[in-house]
Amino acid sequence: MADESFDLVVIGAGPGGYVAAIRAAQLGLRTAVVEKRATLGGTCLNVGCIPSKALLQSSHLFEEAGHDLAAHGIKVAAPALDLPQMMKRKAEVVGATTKGIEFLFKKNKIASFRGTGRIEAAGVVAVVAEDGSVSATLAARNILIATGSEVTPLPGVAIDEKKIVSSTGALELAQVPKHLVVIGAGIIGLELGSVWRRLGAEVTVVEFLDRIAPGIDDEVTKHFHRALTRQGLKFKLGSRVTRAAASGSSVVLTVEPAKGGAAETLEADVVLVAIGRRPHLEGLGLDKVGVKLTDRGRIAVDGHFATNVAGIYAIGDAIDGPMLAHKASEDGVACVETMAGQKGHVNWDLVPSIVYTRPEVAWVGRTEEQLKAAGTAYKIGKYPFTADPRSRANGATEGFVKVLADKATDRVLGVHIIGAEAGTMIAEAALAMEYAASAEDIGRICHAHPTVNEALKEAALAAWDKPIHL
Repeated sequence: MADESFDLVVIGAGPGGYVAAIRAAQLGLRTAVVEKRATLGGTCLNVGCIPSKALLQSSHLFEEAGHDLAAHGIKVAAPALDLPQMMKRKAEVVGATTKGIEFLFKKNKIASFRGTGRIEAAGVVAVVAEDGSVSATLAARNILIATGSEVTPLPGVAIDEKKIVSSTGALELAQVPKHLVVIGAGIIGLELGSVWRRLGAEVTVVEFLDRIAPGIDDEVTKHFHRALTRQGLKFKLGSRVTRAAASGSSVVLTVEPAKGGAAETLEADVVLVAIGRRPHLEGLGLDKVGVKLTDRGRIAVDGHFATNVAGIYAIGDAIDGPMLAHKASEDGVACVETMAGQKGHVNWDLVPSIVYTRPEVAWVGRTEEQLKAAGTAYKIGKYPFTADPRSRANGATEGFVKVLADKATDRVLGVHIIGAEAGTMIAEAALAMEYAASAEDIGRICHAHPTVNEALKEAALAAWDKPIHL
């Protein structure tokens, strides 16, 4: 017999689960959340997006103080790094953010259970304590799986979170490594590699592919690669790590060409494994209740996030689509709105992505390579930040805005930005594209002057006809 009964039980309190729970409560559903962590917010708020951004900001300021202030007429002595204080600040940012979720749960009268959620049957969730005992059994008219993802392991490289670390361990290093080897040139690897390079580490990034940042528009990627190289990151592309083992105070890696060839060794103080993430589905009891998975090992759902088992839904990293916190949040909102009889919807084609390095990289929609592969006739508009007055005043002229529009209709198909405020600017592009804007539409909107957003306006004008200021 169940201890309590709910309209909705959410398994996982990350950006997908906690947002879904809040929206469900707003819609009048009696809601509970089962979360195995001691704090709410999932990977993103606790050991992912938020702490990494705190360190990215702190490390950027450290580097700026040491190298970039003289041009502004500000003379300071060489900055000294207080890493414990930097880590303390990061922890305070995380703590304030997770406490904010606790407040929202209380405000919306959401019940919270500590433990691992295990689906016993359709409509029944067991809360499993760390010792394996069942601390509560919950009856649920609907169950929502929002368990997120975990680090993808690399054969031959055992993570100990001390010398060989995942992103979690890389956020907790007690000292700056002399040499950090990052395995994987994706978003996580490049962001955390940038943090420790700014703080004084030599950083080598080993990537299996012959390019960094897979999935980004090729032209942007090439500029991005050059920018990071100028900052001091070293890249070994087309290479794979077959083994990494601690040897005394260091780690020795065996690296081979991806296409075959002689192996070489690298020695590092710390190795970061950042080759991607996979859905975290262990212990959910999916086999027991017959929930189907896709060929890629994610939970199969229909257009309304429903699995093949009535009353069981899944969102976020557990299902297909980009593994991004904001995508999971939108999934959660749409899913529970559908449960409540509304018409929730997420346009996965217009989920923006951001790399929070310096320069930032942000994009939404199609890349030029995707348009070519689809046989779509398109036109390009580009505008460099070197031509933007506010960017010059800010001393941040690295990069450009690239707008891709349909050649026949002028409808914007993709926007790609590499520059200091790319992550903020991309929101305007996503909004415009959601409403099927043309390049002319964006170009004719009055943008405040001087702002970096004017670069998007000028790139849109370039795609439609001609930019004014270039």
